[in-house]
Amino acid sequence: MILDAIKYCPGSLAEGYQTYCPSCIRNIFNNRKVSHILPYQQPQLDETVEDLFIENRKHISISGVQEKISLILEKNQLRVTREGEQGSYILKPIPTDLKKVEQVPANEHLTMQIASQVYGIKTAANALIFFKNGTPAYITKRFDVKPDGSKWGKEDFASLAGKTKDNNGINFKYLYSYEELGLLIQKFVPSWRIEIEKYYSLVLFNFLFSNGDAHLKNFSLLETKSGDYTLSPAYDLINTRIHVDDSDFALDKGLFADSFKSEKSNITGHAHKTDFIEFGLRIGVGANRIEKLIQPYLDKQPIVELLINHSFLNENCKRAYLLNYNTKRNYLNKL
Repeated sequence: MILDAIKYCPGSLAEGYQTYCPSCIRNIFNNRKVSHILPYQQPQLDETVEDLFIENRKHISISGVQEKISLILEKNQLRVTREGEQGSYILKPIPTDLKKVEQVPANEHLTMQIASQVYGIKTAANALIFFKNGTPAYITKRFDVKPDGSKWGKEDFASLAGKTKDNNGINFKYLYSYEELGLLIQKFVPSWRIEIEKYYSLVLFNFLFSNGDAHLKNFSLLETKSGDYTLSPAYDLINTRIHVDDSDFALDKGLFADSFKSEKSNITGHAHKTDFIEFGLRIGVGANRIEKLIQPYLDKQPIVELLINHSFLNENCKRAYLLNYNTKRNYLNKL
């Protein structure tokens, strides 16, 4: 990335900014003017930085296969946390072993922005950020860390479902259905009638934007100030179809706990509006609410294409991303 050629905010993708816009500075960096360039060279190019990142990974308490680095904001600069420090940000550099791997940070950033800006899904605050040589990384603000450095309670749905590597094997986080996950929300969330609608919208979003890695550990409950639990902000949203040839749904059973498929789904091999109507009814979304919740995903949203064009994806990936969106929307609307 040529850093002096930036035309859009690396956070909001708003036009006319060469660094973070005021809303990003406020929402992500606590009103501190943080640079979009990290004070580090890309680890592969600097052995000292590489050692620093390796040491950091030893004590960061974030699960997942992608490399994650804990950062803390000190005055106006982000830096890698030291042992014993509680980080407030997670840095995700370019991972390995994927097709078009250098596009992963921009893909995740774009998908998170579309979820928030177009569909009103509450997401973890996020942005792109760059190493000194212009290589991009994805950065997100931790929603489970309080201003004083203590942490809110957080439980992912693998834990709530009682699934671990020991009792279900290495694929434990994929062995479920979205219907069963929704019923866990009914079980564990006092305000489940409100939260189930948020969950329903998120499952729709993941289908429409080809997030084929929305597994049990990518949904969580978060403690509130009153001590109960609600759905956490959405995180790890990415169009996986750009990088792997995966299925529509991450969970092995798909939407339903049984073998239900609508007639249209049986014909096309992909979920249809009628499948999502049935799904909504099964997880407890009010019948009078389903049409209102599903309609934004059926309609063409012009701002989606605008955000894609403003994104930091390369031109080929922009075209593929838009094609995937239009294809999935056609499946939902198939007559």
